[in-house]
Amino acid sequence: MRFVWAVVAFVIAAAMIGAGIAQRTVLQGPAEATEAIQTDGSTAYTLIDGAVLTSLPGAQSLRVEGTGAVFVSYARTTDVKAWLADVPYTAVTPGGDPATVTTALVPASTATPSSDATTARTPVGSDLWLDEYQQTGSVSTTLQLPSDMSVLVASDGSAPAPTNITVTWPIDNSTPWAGPLIAGGGVALLAGIVLYLLGILHVRRSRRPRRKGLPLPVTEPISIADTDAEAKGVISSTPSRRSLGAAGSRRRSLIAVPALGVSVALLAGCSADAWPQIAASDTPSASPTVIVPEGQFPPVVTESQAARIVSRISAAVAQADSAMDENAAATRLSGPALAERTTNYALRKAIPDRPALPAIPAEPVQITLPQTTEGWPRTVMTVVESADASAPTTSIMMMTQDDPWSEYRVSYIGNLEASTNLPELAAPYVGATQVPPDSSFLVMAPNQVATAYADLINNGQNSASWGSFDTANDLLLPAIEDNKKKRTDELNQTGAGTAQISFSAAAGPASPIALATLDTGAIVAVNVYESDTAKPTNPDAVIKLDNNPAVKALTGVDQSATGFTTTYTDQIFFYVPSQGSNDKIRLLGYRSSLLEAKVSP
Repeated sequence: MRFVWAVVAFVIAAAMIGAGIAQRTVLQGPAEATEAIQTDGSTAYTLIDGAVLTSLPGAQSLRVEGTGAVFVSYARTTDVKAWLADVPYTAVTPGGDPATVTTALVPASTATPSSDATTARTPVGSDLWLDEYQQTGSVSTTLQLPSDMSVLVASDGSAPAPTNITVTWPIDNSTPWAGPLIAGGGVALLAGIVLYLLGILHVRRSRRPRRKGLPLPVTEPISIADTDAEAKGVISSTPSRRSLGAAGSRRRSLIAVPALGVSVALLAGCSADAWPQIAASDTPSASPTVIVPEGQFPPVVTESQAARIVSRISAAVAQADSAMDENAAATRLSGPALAERTTNYALRKAIPDRPALPAIPAEPVQITLPQTTEGWPRTVMTVVESADASAPTTSIMMMTQDDPWSEYRVSYIGNLEASTNLPELAAPYVGATQVPPDSSFLVMAPNQVATAYADLINNGQNSASWGSFDTANDLLLPAIEDNKKKRTDELNQTGAGTAQISFSAAAGPASPIALATLDTGAIVAVNVYESDTAKPTNPDAVIKLDNNPAVKALTGVDQSATGFTTTYTDQIFFYVPSQGSNDKIRLLGYRSSLLEAKVSP
């Protein structure tokens, strides 16, 4: 019976090991699926829709081959289509069969963008792209894109786009039961060997002489021949059955050992995908849930995208500062941020020792608050710390993109004090809505903040807006008063009672920018102009600029009988609470710079 069970175990072992090997060989499916996309090369751009990339699960391995420069980028599908709106392009979309794709020519839907005089433009370096790749001959990369993102393929923006495109997806061809089957077969094989050896041992024991009980058997006569042989020392050459049994058993054991070794070798060669994957039993810690309002548009940039844009802005402005090139600065600056640098360049060209404005820091970007919209213009607020240990500063910036073909430009920039507490802001992947200039949901509409603060500068505690602002923690107001006193003292020293100076503040021409906070308030950036006018009080007197080279350089004269008007620009960031709040409007950061000077009429 032991031999029967041994045979059954051997059969089971053979079946299990064979099934495991078959799963890893003849029955194992392909490891990847590939889709070849062939275009006719009639357009400069090819858009691979996100539905094509996500037609199969898993990461997408993309390979694009061309004869010259090959450019590949990816971004939100709506952004890519907006960037391509003024040019024809080839669209790659899913076909009727899930395993096929279709290509179609999409004509231009809008006129040439205002920011570009021609339709042939390079796609390299656009702020819309989440990432981009450029090489000669071919580009290969692995992506993990959702269905709302698409890939743009081009060469240099004018030559036809590469026509050979391949997308490959991994296929799960793991065999989680191959390992257990081979292991189980090995166990069954070992059990069969044990049963077989036990069967042999049982047979050997059954053939030994057995002692019988009473009555005793009749005594047999002793063979004289055998006795004589033993006496003469003759040993028979015929082996005993015991020796034959032992040798046979050893041979059968040696035959079974290689079979067990093969099973062990097969088991050792199985990779991790030949075994069931048991999920970790550790319970993840709870994290706060962020609820995105229903119907809200996605944020205009990601956190890494914003950091890359800030780095590009920093590099471009640094080059413009070095060359004192206003046109170069205008590629990355606008509004009050550009106006202050334009004046600074003029002063540095006329006054060799005139210091440059602080550089725009490139990293690290501590806070990113992107606007949520699908249209243009778009706004992003960032807070960036200076990496320069000798001049540690924290800058707050409002960056704006006017249209899909423009780059982000800094329109407002200010410095945050170390003691500044920003309001609670939404996460970068949630974003914030832009508050309209005339919003009635704040304690003061954004388009009224600059005028109200200018009145506060002009009238102090007599201003109607005094109670609306947190003046106790305002650092700009004392700085403005110190500047007024300094200018008055300078004029008294040179004019000796023959001149007078007056001060006034007004809202600047730049439109305010406001992004909502989590408490339904808003961070509002505004522009305020401060002007001081020095005039002689004696008709025979003149005002000289001996101690004011900056005004002299901007006006081109060194004295005037009618006086001079000097204007400073203030870029100011406020936190404006929501309507019904008991909080006051709080200053967050600012920057003041000389803007212009002219001879008074």
